Amino acid sequence: MIPWPYPEQNPFAENSHPLDEDLRLAALVAQRISIDWTTRRQQIAVTVQNGVVILTGMVAEPATRAAAGELAWDVPGVFDVCNALTLYGRGRGRR
Repeated sequence: MIPWPYPEQNPFAENSHPLDEDLRLAALVAQRISIDWTTRRQQIAVTVQNGVVILTGMVAEPATRAAAGELAWDVPGVFDVCNALTLYGRGRGRR
C-alpha cells in the first residue's frame, strides 16, 4: 500500500503554498467574471479550496449561471467547479 501524501509533502509540487495558489485562482476567476458582459453585473462570490472553485450568489438567468461556471473552468489550474449560484425568485435553483 502506497500512502497518499498531503499536498505539503508532494516532492513534485512547486515551492508555492497551496493557500497562495487558491488565492491566485480566486482572483483570476473573479476578474474573468467581473469583466465578462454576461456576468459582470451579477452578485457572484468566488472562493477556492484546494483548486476547487465555489461560486455562490444570485443571478438573473440560467445562461448567466452557466456562463459563470464556464468562465471558472477556463482558468488554468482549476481542478473542479462547484456552481452553487441560484436564480432570482427560484429558491435554491438547479445545480
